[in-house]
Amino acid sequence: MKSNSAVIEKKKKEKKQKTYQQYIFYKVIVIIVLVVVLLAVTIFAIHAGSSGISVWDVIKTIFGAGTKQTNSIVFGIRLPRVVTALIAGMALGMVGCVMQSVLRNPLADASTLGVSQGAAFGATVAIICFGAGAQNTASAANAVNISNPYLVTLCAFIGGAISTLIILGLSRFKKISPQSMILAGVALSALFSGGTTLIQYFADDVEVAAVVFWTFGDLGRTNWIEILIIACVSVAACIYFMFNRWNYNAFESGGQTAKSLGVNVNVVTYVGMAVCSLVASVVVAFVGIISFVGLLAPHIMRRFIGNDYRFLLPTSALTGAVLLLTADTFGRLIVAPIILPIGAITSFLGAPLFLYLLFKGVGKA
Repeated sequence: MKSNSAVIEKKKKEKKQKTYQQYIFYKVIVIIVLVVVLLAVTIFAIHAGSSGISVWDVIKTIFGAGTKQTNSIVFGIRLPRVVTALIAGMALGMVGCVMQSVLRNPLADASTLGVSQGAAFGATVAIICFGAGAQNTASAANAVNISNPYLVTLCAFIGGAISTLIILGLSRFKKISPQSMILAGVALSALFSGGTTLIQYFADDVEVAAVVFWTFGDLGRTNWIEILIIACVSVAACIYFMFNRWNYNAFESGGQTAKSLGVNVNVVTYVGMAVCSLVASVVVAFVGIISFVGLLAPHIMRRFIGNDYRFLLPTSALTGAVLLLTADTFGRLIVAPIILPIGAITSFLGAPLFLYLLFKGVGKA
């Protein structure tokens, strides 16, 4: 009897191990597929345009075998825009994923909670009031040249942090529902939009035109130094988020359960939201307001991955990059040579999903 019991236990253990291996294998396959899709979209985005560069020419140029013309087009024009889209998309995807976890709100995102609008207000103050941005009347593609990226980033972070603190205060002390949290985000967005309008009212015509153009969102105005700043902040945030992946898994069972498992809920929540605010602010400071990427990416991946943050975080980042780069490529090609603002494209993609989620009632506490 003892021997039979041991055999049964062994078989159960082997079955569980096999099931877990299949679970991990499926998640890894999803990540590999996303990486392949992202590479394909990246190559196409660099190839697409009026210059007529073939895909093969793009690949040769990337590996150092291009001509002077292809080098100029790929490295001077296309690649900075594509890299910006990849980094910003990954950053926003992870930010949305973490916000939805620590706030226990499936509708949470930097754009729905007023964080992006607060960051835009801060950046507008820096550009107009503190002279951190110079107007470039010679180029319509670069209406604003940011002369002091550190000041713009700091002001954007302060604006985004104000929204974050208010949302955290309401969540912590008033225990508001997810729907009420989104309404608070709408109110904060209106407040910061009003502040931005007032600043524009007292600015001159050139400054107003420049800031309005800047708030549309544009991935093509960043230089390599600004891309490096976004990348450094995003990579540091990514490391922090992945380090806390098990804490976010514990959050899925509720705050009390997470505490019983040894998670410092307050620290994880406050530090996580502060990091999210910083990342969103840096992205907004350099490329303008890009809405709904952080809302779309995690929800798409939950359909395939579930709520395991070991895999949900990286797949949300990859999906965010795919979404933003696809939207930007679409905006460049649909009415070429006119380039549509990326903020408008992502809003058209995200708003229907946002309404769908509200109708389904996934935001109910």
